[in-house]
Amino acid sequence: MKKVITFGEIMLRLAPEGYYRFLQADKYGATYGGGEANVAVSLANFGLDASFVTKLPSHEIGEAAVNSIRRFGVDTSMIVRGGERVGIYFLEKGASQRPSKVIYDRAGSSISTAIKRDFDWDNIFEGVDWFHFTGITPALGDNVADICLEACKAAKNKGITISCDLNYRKKLWSREHACKIMSELCKYVDVCIANEEDASDVFDIKAEHTNINGGIIDHEAYRDVAKKLENKFGFKAVAITLRSSISANDNKWAAMLYMNNEFYFSKSYNIHIIDRVGGGDSFGAGLIYSLLNGFDGQNAIEFAVAASCLKHTIEGDFNMVTVDEVLKLAGGDGSGRVQR
Repeated sequence: MKKVITFGEIMLRLAPEGYYRFLQADKYGATYGGGEANVAVSLANFGLDASFVTKLPSHEIGEAAVNSIRRFGVDTSMIVRGGERVGIYFLEKGASQRPSKVIYDRAGSSISTAIKRDFDWDNIFEGVDWFHFTGITPALGDNVADICLEACKAAKNKGITISCDLNYRKKLWSREHACKIMSELCKYVDVCIANEEDASDVFDIKAEHTNINGGIIDHEAYRDVAKKLENKFGFKAVAITLRSSISANDNKWAAMLYMNNEFYFSKSYNIHIIDRVGGGDSFGAGLIYSLLNGFDGQNAIEFAVAASCLKHTIEGDFNMVTVDEVLKLAGGDGSGRVQR
């Protein structure tokens, strides 16, 4: 069985019920999630040996965070315990032309105060095939960026495939700081995952003739973006998700994979969104699963996009679908008919 390590922050998610706004809410639903934790859950659900590495406090909220992913079969044995708090994010779901909103309360979280000696990467990476992190993790502080760099060096020394979802978050750091840190980390990355904005925000590599707010996505322009990313960092593969937002509830969803000097574009899905958070993470997990299992370029991108399409229909951060469900949708059955 293929083994994957993901490294990042898992957070407590607090959200008003339904489509209530923050100012209306008198109660909040509590769940857990975070970029790399979401990927680990997806991969465990797909049947891979997935381990999540982070640092969490030893109190009950920290234990609840651990339990939230362990129940799906994620290996949590290498999670470091210590620090004072679990990071929190508040989510207000958007509807129609009103966008969703996220407010972070994560300063001083356990992972953001971690130090290098918290993680023994040689031991963590024993028998591992793939290592995944996102641009959110190094954005938590220069100390965490240094830990990410140490992890990437250790993984590279062991011949482990490394993937990174650029995942730029302007609320966490500036474009200039992101460019500096991610430029160093991406020297070690084999598979780069990005959305329509990330390459522009982090590396100032722009897609021409594209207006994501106006729903205009020029596929040809993203060929050029992928080539420029490959030329800059030597990536073995570049995947870019292509989201056209009609409204907060309805999007068109597709992606492109550039690998072995070939471009592969997925079919496009019209999706009615139940929960958008974790959509990119589910795509990343689908891509990791398909590449680890030897899918060719076209089938790999179709699997990743189908997995993410299904995630948009599921409440919470985690994508709770099976390989068979993803293959069925990727194969063309998107009718949504009752399965009896």
